[in-house]
Amino acid sequence: MSPRSARSTAGLRHRLAERGIDRGLLMLLPAVAFTVALFIYPFLYGIGLTVQPTAGMQEKWGGGIWANYIAFFSDPFVFDSVWITLRLALPAALFNVLAAIPVAFKLRGKFRGKRLLTTLLVLPITLGTVLTAQGLLIFAGRQGWLNTFLVQIGVLNEPAQFVNNYLGVFLSLVISGFPFSFLLISSYLSGIDPSLEAAATTLGASWFQRFRRIILPLLAPGLATTFILTFVLAFSVFPSARLVGDPTGSTRVMALMAYRSFGEQIDYPMASTIAIMMGVVELIVIAIVMLWRTTLYRGSTGGKG
Repeated sequence: MSPRSARSTAGLRHRLAERGIDRGLLMLLPAVAFTVALFIYPFLYGIGLTVQPTAGMQEKWGGGIWANYIAFFSDPFVFDSVWITLRLALPAALFNVLAAIPVAFKLRGKFRGKRLLTTLLVLPITLGTVLTAQGLLIFAGRQGWLNTFLVQIGVLNEPAQFVNNYLGVFLSLVISGFPFSFLLISSYLSGIDPSLEAAATTLGASWFQRFRRIILPLLAPGLATTFILTFVLAFSVFPSARLVGDPTGSTRVMALMAYRSFGEQIDYPMASTIAIMMGVVELIVIAIVMLWRTTLYRGSTGGKG
């Protein structure tokens, strides 16, 4: 390369650097292309489908291109699935977070058997929702081990309905969601300096005061993140609601409604509308959680998660 071309290349690199452009940014191009191909384009395509209602949908609900949205809000069978899904996802996410906090606290220290106990707690991650649902049917079904045992010892006169209802899906969400909550909260707790608690102890602070004034504010970002991820996981529940729930009743979640429109009615625009509304509901809940997080703690996160 001649000295002139070398100086020209160096000058171009310098001018680009002044504008915040570096050749290293080219490494982001594959990630950007991947995001556009697998997320942005399908998302925009789905939005486009929502304003292309079928002729039957327009004739039944009117509204022109907004017929799908009018049908979503006007049809109780479809719209009620929003509250049904929230009734499952919110309690399941809240339970997983609250149950994971004391367990993560207990496992902060070093003791014999900690690795084995941690492994057992996160083992359900490897099962998957379908295998978890199958296990619940075998264990807690009307002919399952649990009912058989309770009837034999005289606790029940006849098998109880533990699955194929709200309880069955809730248990499935807890089994599959708790390991994620536990791992995330443990990660955040590990980043909180123990010397802060020790200093508060020397000043006479009780356990509750240390938790309320020190641990909880520092843990708030982690709790918010954990709740959001667990909620999104539970809100999109599909296999559990179909296998161990009541698909046409108490567990008629939005994912099932979208599948019904897509796979049974062959109404892709309506299925896309339900999917978009799922995202809207999730974003509303996430915004509320983040607002709670900012009111409780405005600093940076104290953990590693």
